[in-house]
Order: sequence, then C-alpha cells, then structure tokens
Amino acid sequence: MPRSGSTLLQNILGNNPDIYATPTSGLIELLKESRKIYSGSPQFKAQDENQMKSAFLMYCRYGIDGYFDGLTQRKYAIDKSRGWAINYGFLKAFYPNPKIICMVRDLREIVASMEKNYLKYPEKTEFQLEEHLKAINVGERITYWMKTLPLNTLFKLQEVIRRGWGEKMLFIRFEDLTENPEAELQKVYKYLELPYYKHDFNNIEQVTFEDDKFHGRYGDHKIQKTIKPVPLKAEKYLGEFICNQLYEKNKWYFDYFNYKK
Repeated sequence: MPRSGSTLLQNILGNNPDIYATPTSGLIELLKESRKIYSGSPQFKAQDENQMKSAFLMYCRYGIDGYFDGLTQRKYAIDKSRGWAINYGFLKAFYPNPKIICMVRDLREIVASMEKNYLKYPEKTEFQLEEHLKAINVGERITYWMKTLPLNTLFKLQEVIRRGWGEKMLFIRFEDLTENPEAELQKVYKYLELPYYKHDFNNIEQVTFEDDKFHGRYGDHKIQKTIKPVPLKAEKYLGEFICNQLYEKNKWYFDYFNYKK
C-alpha cells in the first residue's frame, strides 16, 4: 500500500551488508513487457510451444539474476515494486517459492497522509485531479484517489487475497514496524529464511534514493534516521464522518489486517 513504510523497510534491510535493497524498481515492468512480446510475436508462435515456454521462463528467471549482477555484489537482493503481488502467478511460473513482503497501514491514515501532502503545496495545481473534479473538496479527492494510482492498489490487494496468494506473503503493518521494529524485523528475516542481522533502529542510514519530482506531490521517499511511532492524524485531516465512511466501505481491509473502528 502507498504511504505505508515500504521505503523505510527497504532502508532498514539495506543497512544489512549482505542485502541490496532497491528504491521503487521497474524490474517487473521489464518482465511483463517481455511476456507481451513472447505471447504475441509470430517468431515465437512459429516454433515448438513447449520449447519456447521453457526458454522464456528461463529467460525471466536468469534475467533477474543478470539484472542484479549488474547492480551489486551483495548476496541477497530485495526488489521494491507494487507489481509483484498481483503478478504472483506469473512470478511463480519461473521463480519457485517467491517471497513477497507487503506493507499495509490503517487506510484512514494512508488517505490522511495523501491529503496532508496535497495541502502542503497550495501553490501547485494537480491538473488531472482538478480538471476531473472541477469543484474540489476532500471527499471528491478521496473518490478520485481510490480510482487511480496509487490507491487502486487497494483493489489489487483485494484480488491478491481473493486468489489465496496472500497466504504465501508476509504482511507487515506500518504501525507495528514503527512501534516495535525489532519484533517485526525478526518476522521478516524468519520469512526470508535469512540469519537475523542486529539493526540499530536509532541510526538507520538511507541507502535508497529516488527523485520525488517524478512521483508528484505524493512521493516522499526520505526516511528519518530514528524509527519511532507516527502520530495518528486521520481525524485531523479527514474528519470523523469521512473516517467512518472509509471504514464501512472497505471493511474487508480493516478486518483482514485487524484495524479497529
């Protein structure tokens, strides 16, 4: 989910000298575009189907290795992208036992964080949003965000869970990570089947870098060196009525991840 600490988690893990952690990555997009060519090209269709399937899946599998060999000499790599979970079936076809970690957060706090960032830049227009809505208020902004990036991730996550793929993934709540990082990182290392590395949660060095002008006003990929709980701000930015609406309309999310009303 957006605004849920994926950048924070990547940087914590990237402080382990054995782990290379990426910023938001386009690796899954390379693989998906290759799949389009493989599926539609007459050159592939004209050859033996079983051979081409085997060759393409090996291309994907070792393409990942080659990609990271060009980036790092570290033993392990963790790639950050919202695209992996919804493409779990494709990934599993060439990468046995894939490990996917998904950060989640109270949906009300996610939306409040987006509203906070929206209000932070009154001198800037957001043409698509404002042209689409004409009259702007927080309720209309939320409706728009829910239908577009980044919050349409919510519906992809619902599909991931419906298909049963969520049972193979590790979900980490942002609130738990910031309140008790030691316990959550132990879960992460156990899930990844890696030896635990003792992190200094009061001195996390930022090792991933992204130019936020390419992400728009909702991009915020700088971390604090010290991990500490983040104050709740949903009612301040959204009001009680909208908070209750978000809960009622997305109750499956709050129930699945154990967020109370």
